[in-house]
Amino acid sequence: MIIDDLLRGSIDMHCHHTPNAVFDCRLDALETARYARQMGMKGLVLKNTFFPTVPLATMVNQLVPEVKVFGSVCLDCEIGGLNYEALEPLAQFGTKVVWMPTHSSTNSRNDLIKLPGVTAGGDVYSLLTTENKLIPEVDRILAIIKKYNMVLANGHISPRETFALVEAAQKIGITKVIITHGLWVNGKEPFNLEELYRLGQMGAYIEHCYVGFLPNELREDPQPMVKAIKHIGAEHCIISTDLGQYYNPPPAEGMRMFMALLLKHGITENEIMLMAKVNPSKLLDLD
Repeated sequence: MIIDDLLRGSIDMHCHHTPNAVFDCRLDALETARYARQMGMKGLVLKNTFFPTVPLATMVNQLVPEVKVFGSVCLDCEIGGLNYEALEPLAQFGTKVVWMPTHSSTNSRNDLIKLPGVTAGGDVYSLLTTENKLIPEVDRILAIIKKYNMVLANGHISPRETFALVEAAQKIGITKVIITHGLWVNGKEPFNLEELYRLGQMGAYIEHCYVGFLPNELREDPQPMVKAIKHIGAEHCIISTDLGQYYNPPPAEGMRMFMALLLKHGITENEIMLMAKVNPSKLLDLD
């Protein structure tokens, strides 16, 4: 089948797993990787807003060597927020993706806690001063990301914060940037289509996630995403699942369902290959 061929060799850069302090998850990291192996996938990025995942990724890689599993870190309150001192050793240990604050983002906290099963507390963070300049910690974080060839993801920060962040990243030569589920409303300041197009033209990859299209009360119309992919260009996008929650299918199955949805709504096989295989491989140095 076409979908099975597309799924083989694909990469999901946004997988949740147990244990998780923000919401309950269905599978642990090892089960997630085994399921991905069964579906013929090439790689996964483990995301956990409670703790850095590189130790888990290292162990899972030994147990499921057929799937390349990468560790990440979210700069949320649990590790001290924008904590460059913690980031340096995590980079040395092999962490590949760095998310700016997610549930600890000033932009996102109040909206995130409205989602099913989500609990979040602790400090919140903004990347900007009252004069709309990046706070000093961001420069230190970007320097570490550049030094260790890591991937920068904007997390749930606002468009204003994101543009300032991407411009600063560009200035020091960071080329691996992801705009986390850009069309999904991350908080009080969502992105519009033209902002996402501009970020794509700046070299960032716009992430589209399947979690918003599952049959629940938050289900979204896929047409705006299809329009966005066509407008921004698949060469500037990636597709991920953002799955792992206990009430949703496993990430690997979700990726399969996502591809079927995209095909049904007019996204071509070549566009899916770009977003699920080619672009994630570039970001993770798997070419």
